[in-house]
Amino acid sequence: MGFIRHLGVYIVFRRLADQSMIEHSALAIVILVALYFIALGTSSLITPTFAKRFLLGFAESALVHYTELLVRLVVGVAFLIHAPRMLFANGFLIFGWLLIVTTAALLLVPWQWHRRFASKSVPQALRYLSIIGLFSLAFGGFIIVAAVRGAAT
Repeated sequence: MGFIRHLGVYIVFRRLADQSMIEHSALAIVILVALYFIALGTSSLITPTFAKRFLLGFAESALVHYTELLVRLVVGVAFLIHAPRMLFANGFLIFGWLLIVTTAALLLVPWQWHRRFASKSVPQALRYLSIIGLFSLAFGGFIIVAAVRGAAT
């Protein structure tokens, strides 16, 4: 009987540890996304040629397309998990769902359509690279503040 009780306690603590690990992983991913936006913003303002080349590389091949979709899905789920602990939780929940829904939509279309869309739209957006850079810096900082201040409350 003692063995079963210890096994039950072990399972309960293991589940709590796993849940905590998932929550910590979600927070780490949210912070990495914030740092990505800060890096993109910095690059857009300081080395715009590099930023342009990077942004033009999306949907370049099937591998890049599906890798992007996987990253978007992981990031969306991380925001869904961590948003309740952030400031402006509803906004970040919407952001997470937006990533997941648009990822599902991109998964339903051939990757060549994504490449065609990107090859037409990204060059037009690059005309506003400095504005994109400023927005990326602000959004990255906002995510960090929301994650850290939300965790503190």
